[in-house]
Amino acid sequence: MNKIKFQFNIKDLENLSGIKAHTIRIWEKRYQIFNPLRTETNIRFYSINDLQKLLSITYLNNYGYKISRIAELNEAEINELVKQIYSDKTSVNFSINELKIAMLNFDAALFNETYIELIKTKTFSEIFLEVYIPLLIEIGLLWQTNSIKPIHEHFISYLIYQKLMENISLIQLHDKIINGQKTIVLFLPENEPHEISLMFINYQLINKGYKTIYLGSSVPLTDLIEISKFHDTLDFVSYFTISPTVDEINDYVIKFNDLILKNTESKLLVSGNQAKFIHSNYNAVLKFDTLEQLIATV
Repeated sequence: MNKIKFQFNIKDLENLSGIKAHTIRIWEKRYQIFNPLRTETNIRFYSINDLQKLLSITYLNNYGYKISRIAELNEAEINELVKQIYSDKTSVNFSINELKIAMLNFDAALFNETYIELIKTKTFSEIFLEVYIPLLIEIGLLWQTNSIKPIHEHFISYLIYQKLMENISLIQLHDKIINGQKTIVLFLPENEPHEISLMFINYQLINKGYKTIYLGSSVPLTDLIEISKFHDTLDFVSYFTISPTVDEINDYVIKFNDLILKNTESKLLVSGNQAKFIHSNYNAVLKFDTLEQLIATV
């Protein structure tokens, strides 16, 4: 496989592997697990192969293998041992590591290979909740620490988006609305671009037999007012990741209630990072700590 050239400093390795930089230095000095290159100013830097080796070593170490034992193995033996202990019980951490490598190498084939292995033992919902969500959370932290670039986040997010679209399409081929008493509108407010969690909620609701109207990202309140005119009762579902801001969110909820929910049986169900800042006491506005809780309540 042709690898994208990418250099990492020791802090990047710490962020990507979860192993402290001090521990990595000890492993490097005592067991010679790496042979890093150095800049002209004598600063160590590491390759994508070094990162991949560290992730495998971390996986084995977390599984109970002592670093002294792992250090006796060559790279091929380390990879073979990882394959031998790979199982459903341990596949989540292994799969997340594989997806990190796929992301850093812009390797869509490895992403799909990992998915194919996961889908043998897990449902798509389990893969999303146990693998994709933790990965996306970790990616957000890595982006903040400059260990990865925005292009890496865009690349892996789009691949997850593709899997969501594939699985939604599969359900819709056999679409049977069994919960037809209400229609659910899924939307993101203006300036909110993070659509993946909302798409997963849509997938789950369709799977449960609900009729949904999916509007996507950055939907103005005026458009939601317009759609409410065509239905007596709608439940609105949203996922606030970055918008509305802390300063804007309660005003937004007040407007939403007064212009759309008031004097109806409709509700607004919200999850996401910003939802915790909602202080509304409106009975028609429900906030949830997790998207699983939201889905279970609909």
